[in-house]
Amino acid sequence: MSAVRIEAIHATPGYSGFFFDDQRAIKEGAVQDGFTYDGTPVTDGFDEIRQAGETLIVDVELADGSVHRGDCAAVQYSGAGGRDPLFRAAEYAPVVEGPVAEELVGREASEFLANADLLEDGEFDGDRLHTAIRYGVSQALLAAAAHDAGTTRTDVLADELGTEPATEPVPVFGQSGDDRYVNTEKMFVKGVPVLPHGLINSVEKIGEDGETLLEYVEWLTERSQELGPEGYEPRFHIDVYGMIGEIFGAPYDRDEVVDYFGALEDAAAPYPIQIEGPMDVGAREAQIEAMIELREGLADAGVGVDIVADEWCNTFEDVRAFVDRGAADVVQIKTPDLGGIHRSGQAVRYCEGTDTRAYLGGTCNETETSARACSHVALATGAAQVLAKPGMGFDEGYMIVENEMRRAVARRTREQRPTSADEVTADD
Repeated sequence: MSAVRIEAIHATPGYSGFFFDDQRAIKEGAVQDGFTYDGTPVTDGFDEIRQAGETLIVDVELADGSVHRGDCAAVQYSGAGGRDPLFRAAEYAPVVEGPVAEELVGREASEFLANADLLEDGEFDGDRLHTAIRYGVSQALLAAAAHDAGTTRTDVLADELGTEPATEPVPVFGQSGDDRYVNTEKMFVKGVPVLPHGLINSVEKIGEDGETLLEYVEWLTERSQELGPEGYEPRFHIDVYGMIGEIFGAPYDRDEVVDYFGALEDAAAPYPIQIEGPMDVGAREAQIEAMIELREGLADAGVGVDIVADEWCNTFEDVRAFVDRGAADVVQIKTPDLGGIHRSGQAVRYCEGTDTRAYLGGTCNETETSARACSHVALATGAAQVLAKPGMGFDEGYMIVENEMRRAVARRTREQRPTSADEVTADD
């Protein structure tokens, strides 16, 4: 079968699954007013502290007439923690239909890695492409390559990355948003393996001395036993957005801090618990040092709470730095921040053979298209867990990610690497 070439690339501004939030303004005390916030934004690019999330819908049209989609997306807290600036879809549409299309039109769809790396490494009008563009265009390129090969996106990625795909869905991590009780009860009923995220991003939510979070973890343990299916053994994963550091301060290996983590472990028992972003000290190297200090303090005290890297761990180079230094038990690979979707797969692979597990994350502010694409990255690389996304309603994101993995696994089992492109749809 002759290779199919890329015929055209189109870009359409649209909405993402959540909102852009000015994290710095929120941490500095912006007052919530219903669903929005009162106050003045402080991060460049923001007109409001909370504003509608945007996506740029990318269609890669092939010479055989098929069209394959990817969605450019950026994280909820854009412009924070060393990330690329706020993503405005209308501003970047001409970039995708102009310089990006000029580079890709005429190239063979089968050359996924070469095509994606062209965007990852190149400069366009003297600048590197925004991570959101690299992310979305690479999703469409991956779908096009799978169509051309007559196989799944999982198999294309596995071939390019040199992996053996998972034969079962990767454990899904559900996120509750601020509705951390009702949404978590939904997770328990559905037997979600990793949960609830919790969105603990203020002193009010964690408590002046951490007491509110402790009460929440105790509730998680009790309610999971009441509502979970028979044999249910969840892993608790809570994102505290640096708030433990805010209320306790450094040094992080002192008794007061270690004892608090011990109390969290006791509250979660008999289930494991991992804490994401325990502190945010403002720069990558300082964050790594603080995380190491905390991990060593916990290890010396025999406290079995796992620490998850998030803040200042954005790019592939950041992931590598945290893993090389042993700064985390789990590292979040925040897919939109890494650029091309293959870079997320490469980051998961970098964790292989280390003491750091790979959490294939992302953001509530993505779309169903990017979430499905990430499901194939998770399967291709065997990540430790994958985020349910987009949105903060839980059910929709869980359905999208879990069902996409189940469908891909079932199809691979049925077909055992199909050879006929006639059996493939644009969604595969």
